[in-house]
Amino acid sequence: MIIPKKSTLLTDPFFKKMLLVLVLFGLNSLKAQQNNFLSLREALQIAKENNLSILKSQLDIHLLEENVKESKELRLPDVEISGGYSRISNLTQFKSSFMKEKEVVHTIPEMYDLKTDFRMPLYAGNKINNAIEIAKQQVEIAGITKEKVENDVQLLVISTYLEIYKLRELQKIIEENIKEEQNRLKEVHSLQKHGTVTKNEVLRAELQLTDRELTALNNSKNIQILLHDFKTLLQLPEEQEISVDSSAIINENKVDPYDLYLSRALNNEDIRIANQQVNIRKTEMNLIKGNYYPSINFFGNYALKYPNYMFFPPEPYLYSLGQIGIEARFDLSELYKNKTKMHIADTKLEWQKMETKIVKDKVQDELYKNHVHYQEAIETFKVVDKSLELAEENYRIVKVKYLNQLVLITEMVDADNSLLQARYSKIATRIDAAMKHYKLLHTAGLLKEEFKL
Repeated sequence: MIIPKKSTLLTDPFFKKMLLVLVLFGLNSLKAQQNNFLSLREALQIAKENNLSILKSQLDIHLLEENVKESKELRLPDVEISGGYSRISNLTQFKSSFMKEKEVVHTIPEMYDLKTDFRMPLYAGNKINNAIEIAKQQVEIAGITKEKVENDVQLLVISTYLEIYKLRELQKIIEENIKEEQNRLKEVHSLQKHGTVTKNEVLRAELQLTDRELTALNNSKNIQILLHDFKTLLQLPEEQEISVDSSAIINENKVDPYDLYLSRALNNEDIRIANQQVNIRKTEMNLIKGNYYPSINFFGNYALKYPNYMFFPPEPYLYSLGQIGIEARFDLSELYKNKTKMHIADTKLEWQKMETKIVKDKVQDELYKNHVHYQEAIETFKVVDKSLELAEENYRIVKVKYLNQLVLITEMVDADNSLLQARYSKIATRIDAAMKHYKLLHTAGLLKEEFKL
């Protein structure tokens, strides 16, 4: 077998083509990996455009806008056209007792007609205007609800995003720890061969390594589940890989005063919806008051008929007849029935006002709780940082003692566990603080402004 020289391969046309393909493939792979990087702001923008709950809320607005158009069409006249054709029998008239001395009058056997009717409301106790107003108020509520859905989805996206980041950071820590545990197990096996450690210490080291591997496996599955949920939120393909951005973690060292958040929270979506519901109840009361007033309609009709039965005996002629005028109707029963309806409407209004106060108190309580929790999270930064320093120093001291056979492996394992927990706590505390910060903004209705979406 003859092996071509290096210079021969470089000059070979086929080899050049294959090399070019591999380079292009590598560049495309690199580009694909870069395209998979997703910042938190980009994720929020994608969710705003693709999330099914947000798209559904947009359809709700569209449907209610159509309801406004439908309510306005109540002002338009109702126009009907109808026609008919029939054949009739002769007219039989009985002049004495039942079925005796009958007289038959011959009629024109064919009948047909074509007519139109229209009716247009002139006044209906302002019911139509109030119905239109209610429809418009419902559109306003749907618009506010859409904002609320967007903010809720944004908070869910942020929560899932940060949780993915936290678990991936934990995975890195665990994998680093696994490598260290593997090295330690080698050291323990080496010491066992020299008779300086017991079989129990070997088993303890193996158990520690197995425990770390199980933790890593469980954590990786949790990441997989979160990624699936995240892609569903954003309506992304299941096969798409996603890399999250660590810049989403904030390092706040101060918290704005509670009153600054409260002034904005009192105008958040929940309170605005509750206030709008009160307005709808008021308009409904006005709608029911319209039952106390008459309704006035402008009407008209025009007909072509055959034969002419306006006279008797009928004449075999086609004739036309029309009329136009104004009619008024007043339902006297509403004078006593409408009192109950008004009482129900008034009760609903009072109930809605009370519900608005409950919503307001709930928002204030939620805001205060989130504000206190955010302060608490910020204040724990120094504590967890100090804890990590102590855990690292303790681990260093115990490791030196362990290598010099001055402590048992149980102390080494305890020091290792403390260091792992301290490293994770530092990351988790900052991620949790970021989440509390976003919850505070969400309650205050400031989440959208934070990302300028």
